[in-house]
Amino acid sequence: MSKKTILYDEHVKLGGKIVEFAGYLLPIEYSGITQEHQAVREGCGLFDVSHMGEIAVRGIDTLKFVNWLVTNDIINAPTMKMTYGILLYPNGFVIDDLMVYKFTDDYCLLCVNASNKDKDLEWILAHQKGFDVQVKDESDYYSQLALQGPKAHEVLQKLTDFDLGKLKMMEFAMMKIQKSEFLVSRSGYTGEDGFEIYGANQDILALFRHFETIPEVTLCGLGCRDTLRFEAAMPLYGHEIDDTINPLEAGLNYGVKLDKDFIGREALLQAQKEGLKRKVVALELTERGIARNGYEVEADGKVIGRITTGYMIPNTEKALAFALIDSAYAVMGNTVQIRIRKNLVSAKIRNKKFLEKKYVR
Repeated sequence: MSKKTILYDEHVKLGGKIVEFAGYLLPIEYSGITQEHQAVREGCGLFDVSHMGEIAVRGIDTLKFVNWLVTNDIINAPTMKMTYGILLYPNGFVIDDLMVYKFTDDYCLLCVNASNKDKDLEWILAHQKGFDVQVKDESDYYSQLALQGPKAHEVLQKLTDFDLGKLKMMEFAMMKIQKSEFLVSRSGYTGEDGFEIYGANQDILALFRHFETIPEVTLCGLGCRDTLRFEAAMPLYGHEIDDTINPLEAGLNYGVKLDKDFIGREALLQAQKEGLKRKVVALELTERGIARNGYEVEADGKVIGRITTGYMIPNTEKALAFALIDSAYAVMGNTVQIRIRKNLVSAKIRNKKFLEKKYVR
């Protein structure tokens, strides 16, 4: 049976078009994906992301344990800062990607994808032996909002005495917003400046209702969240990464520190030594068409890979895509063909910089 976030009744009341996503009933759109996409790029959009999972790790071995679980360096990461990391199977393939909120040396909060939360929790608990830590699923306690766009700072600053100017990209703090306590990070999944706000369910409901009354805030659904993250060249589990793809193939080297130990490291070192056989590349279609997830990519009369995500970017005439293809063809400027229904449509391999990101550093 599908779950509902604390904001479900609000979404229905306000006219959100509800769909099932990762086991939750959530709005895919309100006013329309194109309008909502542009609102985030030019103003301020608000998302319900309460379906995301939160797993707390506490205890004296917290850093050692989390550092062993994920690909990035958590031990040397600053406190009160987020770190992007990836959970891997021993074969190097991806269980999930996540954000590690490092509060102290003995407390980290892991924000994981909703569709993978149960799998992630089971994996983490299975590897807990030998570490002095307590692992707890706190997903039912937290709800989460994402306030994104160039006007997000201005909108949120009016609701808190905390100086948001002190919060740089990927940093977080506990702060009062309208008398309730929230965890707020300067982060997001859009390529814009913005904030992710975690709080107790009823506090998030009250805050959402207040945001509804602010004219500068546009309510957004999951549809534009996907077009925004794609335009910002961010991966999505089940598309650019999954349990058949390793993070080096996906181009996520920035989240992988091979000079420290973690589960799956040996497999990545071996893959690197042998040379990557596949790579995720960016494509720009040079003929009319839209490449969709799963469409075959061809060259030299044979299938060389598949599309992982593709869109006509809202408010542009650019049809762009990511594809996982044979490395031999993954050369900048190369032309490949995408099979769209019965037709072959040409596309060129290009850089992944679809968008100039606007982060506050």
